[in-house]
Amino acid sequence: MTLAPVIKLNDGNSIPQLGLGTWPLDDDQAATAVVQALEAGYRHIDTAVKYGNERGVGNGVRASGVDRGELFITTKLDGQYQGNDRAIEGLDGALERLGLDYVDLLLIHWPLPQRDEYVSTWKTFERLQAEGKVRSIGVSNFKPAHLERLMAETDVVPAVNQIQLSPAITRTAEREFHEKHGIVTESYSPLGGSGAGLLGAPILSQLAEKHGKTPGQLVLRWHIQHGLVTIPKTANPDRMSENLDIFDFALDPQDLAELAILDEGPGAGNDSDVTGH
Repeated sequence: MTLAPVIKLNDGNSIPQLGLGTWPLDDDQAATAVVQALEAGYRHIDTAVKYGNERGVGNGVRASGVDRGELFITTKLDGQYQGNDRAIEGLDGALERLGLDYVDLLLIHWPLPQRDEYVSTWKTFERLQAEGKVRSIGVSNFKPAHLERLMAETDVVPAVNQIQLSPAITRTAEREFHEKHGIVTESYSPLGGSGAGLLGAPILSQLAEKHGKTPGQLVLRWHIQHGLVTIPKTANPDRMSENLDIFDFALDPQDLAELAILDEGPGAGNDSDVTGH
């Protein structure tokens, strides 16, 4: 069984570098996928209130028989739980659905800057962490400007920022900002989303043939070598095993230089100043 390496967070906890994304699986699909993923060697599962599958994730965790202490479970609270102490109710509901006493990582799903509530929400997150209901706290889809304000007005630097990121959407400036401030970058949609898109790029086929891997494995290896945490989503057990089978090879400097042609520029991807939920 292959286990992903772990990355140390700024609060002393550790996060497995590769996990299972569960959007858009429903409860039944998520339960099955979690069992299959844990059997394959995954120890990191990502969900969110908005996904509507936390109960399924929890059912899968229990059905797997894997000890809770071996697992890293993330959930995210969306806009309805921003402001004042709404995050307390949000986390309590998530824990009830998951059937857990704590989550390993709790994220603010989107900054929603037009609502101007993410700072007060973060202060509530700090209290939830101090109370032991969550081991680590972080954010998702935050830009450097959002993070700068958060760090200026609160006490705890986010452990993680989960953002849309791939070889086509590299977010170099964001990653450099995170590294400077000790924030781990976590990639969602690491394979570029649905459809052929990124995975159909000729350079990926060429490098996959060179290394005896698939284009998807090449892309996931790109994330790993850049020190990113990545959470590809799949309900296919063969694909789960394939996605985990990326620790027996390395991309060389020439490979990485050639993959740079896939970068669509700093404007690619979603803009969390104007979108979110």
